[in-house]
Amino acid sequence: MSSEASSPVKASQSSTPPLSPLSPVSPVSPSNLRLPARCHRDRSPSPMRSYLIPSPLPTRRNRTCSAAARAAEGPVFTGVCKCFSRSKGHGFIIPSDGAKDIFVHISDIEGEYVPVEGDEVSYKICSIPPKHEKIQAVEVTITHLAPGTKHETWSGTVVQS
Repeated sequence: MSSEASSPVKASQSSTPPLSPLSPVSPVSPSNLRLPARCHRDRSPSPMRSYLIPSPLPTRRNRTCSAAARAAEGPVFTGVCKCFSRSKGHGFIIPSDGAKDIFVHISDIEGEYVPVEGDEVSYKICSIPPKHEKIQAVEVTITHLAPGTKHETWSGTVVQS
């Protein structure tokens, strides 16, 4: 009797065709699960692409020679430091002629002191790419320290003026 019981099972297994690896009826098998195809985009070959977001503001390190030459040839302006944040790396200057405030980047400060509110400064101007509609101060030099304020040197020493 045991031979009769085993024969119908063999017959039922042999009557169904074997499932292919790509068969949609066997979702248990990981070999038939595939990830959807992704679009491949060509990216720039920059090695720093995944690390840094490029700054739209020109600094002395990446300003083109022509922009540096134009700034060097330009006139020297004077103004007063409105604010400057060493931690943020930028600030603003109020021009003496009463024009709109001018942006200044930390890399464009010349001299040994960090500017503070009220310092008189001299500077040249350079346009900001890509549209060259705005300007920023370059070659910024403190001409007079604001009286009664504490000034910090770039090395961290605090000096009372």
